[in-house]
Amino acid sequence: MQIEPFGLTRPIVASRAGSGPSARFFATAAKGTEPLLGAELREIGVPLVRESRGGVYFGQATLDAYAACLWSRIAIRIHEPLASFECRNGDDLYAGVRSVDWSQFLGGERTLAVRAAGTNAQLTHTHFIAVRAKDAIVDQLRDGHGSRPSVDRDDPDLLLFVHLVRERATVHLDYSGSSLHAHGFRSREGVAPLRETLAAALVRFSGWSGESPVTDPMCGSGTLLLEAGLWAARHAPGLSRERFGFERWASFDASSARDLARLRAEARASARPAPLLFGSDTDPRALEQTRGNALKAGLKITLSPLPIARVEPHGAAGLLLINPPYGQRLDRSAEVDRDVERALTRFASQQRAVIVPVDYPSQLRPSRQLAVYNGPLECEFRGYDAVQPRRISFRAPAASTPTPAESAPAKPSPSKLPPRRPG
Repeated sequence: MQIEPFGLTRPIVASRAGSGPSARFFATAAKGTEPLLGAELREIGVPLVRESRGGVYFGQATLDAYAACLWSRIAIRIHEPLASFECRNGDDLYAGVRSVDWSQFLGGERTLAVRAAGTNAQLTHTHFIAVRAKDAIVDQLRDGHGSRPSVDRDDPDLLLFVHLVRERATVHLDYSGSSLHAHGFRSREGVAPLRETLAAALVRFSGWSGESPVTDPMCGSGTLLLEAGLWAARHAPGLSRERFGFERWASFDASSARDLARLRAEARASARPAPLLFGSDTDPRALEQTRGNALKAGLKITLSPLPIARVEPHGAAGLLLINPPYGQRLDRSAEVDRDVERALTRFASQQRAVIVPVDYPSQLRPSRQLAVYNGPLECEFRGYDAVQPRRISFRAPAASTPTPAESAPAKPSPSKLPPRRPG
């Protein structure tokens, strides 16, 4: 069996032919949002960005992974593939996982967890795959160092993912720790909360500049407004985390800690004021949830207990964001659908973006759309560019030399002739 171990210093991701060096890391994303995550990673400044199915390849230096964990609002996890090998059965899996030097991550009293996805003809259960991979790690460390790590499925120091595609397995090292979708401001959730990562993707999809006011007329617990405000304020979502997964590894030394501290300090220094944020909802509990979440995020949102039909634009320029009811956990009606369309029309001078099910009715043609998934539900981002009102300008006629007829004294009109003298 051929095994290709890579460790922390060699990339596993193959570059395209003639495209130069290869990327080392992989950021996972909700299905459909890969191009938006790619744009975000380029904005963060990491190199070698390439969109792929399920995520984006990027970066070479370890600091690239740190920066993505700290700044990305759209990524769900940051992985580094450590080894890829032929894997037909449990013995192949055990040998392939054991080929990696796990002492660089695990030592002392550290814990681990392994998660698996995919099956083949002989490896038919993901639980068996995860256990077999864990056994290979534990046996290697016990035989080489006389001690073995413990398993902690909920909060491990080291989290690994084993992906099996037919007869090939890849072992991924997780840098994030807990999922990056939690951005630290949502202590209260509404009835049908939108994931922060998907909300951030919709904000980026909208084409908004980040400077004009934002309105959400069906704000729920405020996720769309908070993501827009925090992005515009250049607030790095990773600053709300106590620590990332990579900070718990044996390889995370004093030099690594200084590098991360510098990145965090730079992130704090880059903050700027947020734009005006306006939210409305007919549910007073939702408004209270938004108020509490905004307070935790350090943002100010002007809230109104209004239905969408009564919400008006706050100025000509701006951004309108809507996540209407789908009919799953919140009631949906034809009247609500019409109110959403009327709001899109009222806010025509602003950028507008909605996330709706693929069958959501609309007479308005979007400027662009993108198929995405909100959990298991197939949805679409629909974006509408601002429509500028038509301006009609009047130009004075050009001066010209008067003709003899034009220069002669004008005859008074019959109605203005002087009265005849009698006789």
